[in-house]
Amino acid sequence: MRTYAKPIAAVTGSLVLAVGLTACGGSTAASDEKIVTVYSADGLKGEAGDGWYDKVFADFEKKTGIKVKYVEGGSGEMVQRALREKSNTQADVIVTLPPFIQQAGSKGLLQKYTPQGADQVGGGDKASDGTWTSVVNNYFGFIHNKKELPAAPKSWEELLDGRFKNKLQYSTPGVAGDGTAVLIKAMHDFGGQEPAMEYLKKLQANNVGPSSSTSKLAPKVDKGELLVANGDVQMNFAQSKSMPNLGIWFPAKGAGRPTTFALPYAAGLVDKAPHTENGRKLLDFMLTEGAQREVSAVGGGFPARKDVKATDANAIELARLMEGVEVFEPDWADIDKNLKTYVDAWKSATGS
Repeated sequence: MRTYAKPIAAVTGSLVLAVGLTACGGSTAASDEKIVTVYSADGLKGEAGDGWYDKVFADFEKKTGIKVKYVEGGSGEMVQRALREKSNTQADVIVTLPPFIQQAGSKGLLQKYTPQGADQVGGGDKASDGTWTSVVNNYFGFIHNKKELPAAPKSWEELLDGRFKNKLQYSTPGVAGDGTAVLIKAMHDFGGQEPAMEYLKKLQANNVGPSSSTSKLAPKVDKGELLVANGDVQMNFAQSKSMPNLGIWFPAKGAGRPTTFALPYAAGLVDKAPHTENGRKLLDFMLTEGAQREVSAVGGGFPARKDVKATDANAIELARLMEGVEVFEPDWADIDKNLKTYVDAWKSATGS
């Protein structure tokens, strides 16, 4: 484990934009089209058109003439959609969180491609076989309503208090990336699957219920409908600009240190993509120094490239937020292999 001391670098539910595409099957006509289709977990596209994706996609189209067609949903949802379309591929690029990017790789959904600039991405933030690379670094976290709950809870145990009954909610493990992260962090902090499930069984007494969308929890927290919910640093930091009551925090086990782990937005080129060359160009563009410098300034996230040292106001605030938080590294190979077992254990423990 290490304690965060300097800037480091959804994820969620319902489909917000669907695009009707005809099957192109990698034909010459398809390769000539000036489009690239991205399937992505949410969090990087601003609701007001002011997110990192909005800026990067507009700049990319201006530079290349290639229009980005964008489909957004939960991390697991996007992988499942691509899997259903495997014999009739629609997406060119998929961007999702761990462990779903590993799942995409293990199910043969990704082809090898190393984008320009990937040499500056840390080894733990890209696939050893060259099938995906992080484009925005990010960390798991929780949010609280600063008006109704000025002091953030310090521990998991505090969330069992009766004052949180029907005022707490977290997104669904196995569907949402951040919901799956609740399981991962709980198993780490409590020392294994069994004690983590025992805790989550108790927590269920206060939980409002399942949510396929993590991003939709933030407005509820901001309004005071919820006091606490799960999320991730990048998404919630960006949301806090228009939701002033959001505060980000990290639960600890008992009196221990607060912990978190990296949840990067990882991008890969889809196997048999209808516009493979355009997908490569977009991946290259997302890792350019210019795009990476805007990760914090525009998107409220952390650059994936180690050689890009963000110094904007957001980067300074994010670094302050992460001070004193221990960052652990999950065993993603184990999680990819046993995710269904962990999700089934959660369903059994919580009656979900």
